[in-house]
Formats: sequence, C-alpha cells, structure tokens
Amino acid sequence: MGTKTKSSLMELLRVVLVLSTCLSWSSAYTSLDYVDALAKSILFFEGQRSGKLLPSQRLKWRGDSGLSDGSSYHVDLVGGYYDAGDNVKFGLPMAFTTTMLSWSVIEFGSSMKDQVENARAAVRWGADYLLKAATATPGTLYVQVGEPNMDHRCWERPEDMDTPRNVYKVSTQNPGSDVAAETAAALAAASIVFEESDPSYSAKLIQTAKKVFDFADKYRGAYSDSLNSVVCPFYCSYSGYHDELLWGASWIHRATQDSSYMTYIQTNGHTLGADDDDYSFSWDDKRVGTKVLLTKGFLENKLEEFQSYKVHSDNYICSLIPGSPGFQAQYTAGGLLYKASESNLQYVTTTSFLLLTYAKYLDSYGGVVTCGSSTVTAKSLIALAKKQVDYILGQNPAKMSYMVGFGERYPEHAHHRGSSVPSIHSHPNRIGCNEGFQYFHSSSPNPNILTGAILGGPDNGDHFADSRENYQQSEPATYINAPFVGALAFFTAQPSSP
Repeated sequence: MGTKTKSSLMELLRVVLVLSTCLSWSSAYTSLDYVDALAKSILFFEGQRSGKLLPSQRLKWRGDSGLSDGSSYHVDLVGGYYDAGDNVKFGLPMAFTTTMLSWSVIEFGSSMKDQVENARAAVRWGADYLLKAATATPGTLYVQVGEPNMDHRCWERPEDMDTPRNVYKVSTQNPGSDVAAETAAALAAASIVFEESDPSYSAKLIQTAKKVFDFADKYRGAYSDSLNSVVCPFYCSYSGYHDELLWGASWIHRATQDSSYMTYIQTNGHTLGADDDDYSFSWDDKRVGTKVLLTKGFLENKLEEFQSYKVHSDNYICSLIPGSPGFQAQYTAGGLLYKASESNLQYVTTTSFLLLTYAKYLDSYGGVVTCGSSTVTAKSLIALAKKQVDYILGQNPAKMSYMVGFGERYPEHAHHRGSSVPSIHSHPNRIGCNEGFQYFHSSSPNPNILTGAILGGPDNGDHFADSRENYQQSEPATYINAPFVGALAFFTAQPSSP
C-alpha cells in the first residue's frame, strides 16, 4: 500500500472517530436551519446593548439604560455591551467580543447575505463605545463601568439600575497592556469591516487602534495588577498581557499592511508567546488565535517569517483530532468538546470558528495540516466544526438547543437579569434590587426571550440543569456568541458541508 493511500485511510479513520460518537441518535435529525440560527445569533447582541437604544431596536422588551455612565467622572461612557447576565460593562471581554464579531464579518460576511448589515451594526455598537473609552482622556483607557461586587448582589433589570456606576481606567501610572492591546485589536479588526462601507469611520478606528497599541506597548503591565478586586475574579488576565500585545500588533498589520508591525511581530514574537503551543482560545488567551491569523500571511504571501505560526497552528488542530499524534482534547459521549465546568460553550464556539477559518485559509491557498507523519485536510476541520455547531443547535443526547429561541426545545431560565425580570413595558414601575430576587428564584420561564443567546452549556456528561441559579451552565455571554456568528455564516452558505 502506498504512502498516499495509507494517509488517506488514516484521514478517513480520524473523521469516523470524531463523528461516530453520536451516530446512534443524530441520524434521526433533519437538517438544521442555519439561516435562522445566524439571524438569531446576531439579534442577541441587541439584548445586551447599554445606552440609548436606536429606533431600529428589534428586541422591544429592552429599554434605554446606563444613560449617565461616566458623567460623575466628566466623561461620556454611554453605550457598549453588558458582558453576560449582569449589568457591568467589562472592557476586556467587550473588546474581545468586538474583535471576534469583526473577524466573523471579515472571513464570512459574504455568506451572511441580508444579515451582514445587522452584523456590522453589532460591530459598530461595540466599536463606538471603545472609541469613546480610548479617546476621552489622553494617556488613559476607560476599561469598566459598574462595581461588580455590588452589582452581583442585586437582581434588577438594567433599566432600573441603582448600583454604583463606578468608572475604572488604566493609565501610564497604572497600566493595562492586556485590555489596551485587545482594544487596539478590536478597533483594527473593526476598521477592516468598515473599510469599504464607511471609509472615514474606518480611518478613525485604525488611527485610534495604533495610538492605543502604542500606549499598551510603552506602558506595560497587567490590568489585573492595577485594578485587582474590581476585575478579579471576574475577568482576571490569567494569561498575562504578552498574548494581547502580539494579537494587537497582528490585527493592525492585517488592517494596514504596515511593515513596522511586521517588524514588531518578528522582533518581539519570541518573547510574547510565538513559540508557545496553547490549546484554548478565549477572552483571556489569544495565542492560538494569533497563530491562525498570522498563518494566513504565510499561506497567502509565502512569508517565511510566519512559517512557525503555521507549525503551531497545526499543533493546535492536531490536538483536536482523535487519533492524531498530538491529540489531547476531551469530548463528551455526545461528541461535544469539553474544556471547563463553567461556560464551556465559549471554548466550543471559539474552536469552531478557528477550525472553519483555518479550513478557509487551507482551501484558499492549497495547504494541509501536518500531524506527525500524516496530514489532515480542510474537509476534516469542517466536519469537526459542524459537529460542534450542530450539537449547540440541538443535535445532542438531550435533544435541546442551547441557543435561546432556536428549535423546538431550548432553555427557558437563562441567568440573565433583563430577560428574567418583567420588562419596563409590562411592568413600568421600578423593580428594586432585592425585589428582583423573586424572579431569580421563580420556577416560571423568563418572561422576555433573549433570542439567540447561547448559554454556558452542558457538563462533561452532556447534562444540563435549566436553572437561573446554575449560572455556570445557564448564563449567556457576548463572547460566546461572537465567534459563533462566523461559524453559522459558514454553514449558511454550505449547509451540507463537508
């Protein structure tokens, strides 16, 4: 048997291993409506909006909120997104959300059809706020609005907030290279999204991105050290700030093709994590995402400087493929990638996005993944991503969609204040901090459907408890949805892939 034939057989066996775990129950399902799922995944962001809502707001149960954010500090910090089920605006996950929404549009916007304008609107809502946060005060980046410890002791809809709206910032004296470089990445990525449709806005975004990146690089330090208990344990920078510096430089290079950022990547890459293999991609750790992003430069332009990023990207892919020499991922009996007991689906959606983006790069430029002595094709990456996407949408042992409002059966008790407390339209009188807990403890379904929200998801036994008190599984987050927008766009265009 020839080497090529052996490699093809090994490839087939790997695909079978990944998909066979669920054949006994998945065969009963009909094809999924990816078009509907895509529309709802974008609509979710309207439920997370803070600030003065637009006349075009489609989730009508939401109202204006946080209209005085920043005013006591003499800055305008109205707008942006609430990160999850609470009423705090955390800068690090919001910036990552904006980066990933932008990347979704950049790679798969052409497949979004009539949803691309809604996706751009979701990007702009985040980017507008980040521009304010980055330009309000020289030498300063505002990174948070809301005192999280107090906020988490209340259960009230954002329209009624009376918890402290403290403002937190990083500066030259109290640096935050992680959140600043992620903000630079978000602005740079967003500049690509609007490059053709709104060139002046795009130019403003990239100019600001460069300034924020310079600030992040010149005044180095982790924002967790500067702000401590107000960002930890909520969004501590566990991975440090090196990964964000390389990520931010990579996005500015992608947006501008400015050779000075190429030089920065080459000069600083080895000290900023370029040589590390890492197997998770999240709001905290950008190393894998950076390697996939830079691999495009190697494949497209044959930039030998980026060849090592292709090697590390391959290592990441190999870690996900059962039977691969580098395999180390864990999957549930139902076939779901499992990484964490809390909010596991955030890792599933980022992984699915990277698999599809890498598959796109490989298809576009004629590459394959090298795992030891064998190769893995783009088709296998798509198959693995599809398994994860379909699991979230309902093709799983529980026969439940983990996207609220999608499919015949989905969670009804999301850990989300605005969704679980009666809306201002049905209950115009204020519902106070403690009064709201009657709705938190209620067994009734949430009165307001947070359409499109992907929740934290099931445990490693494919079990899910639909309870607001079970925040580890039932809380949505913007950074869970953002990469899923891109994954759904891919399958909207290619529903039968692979």
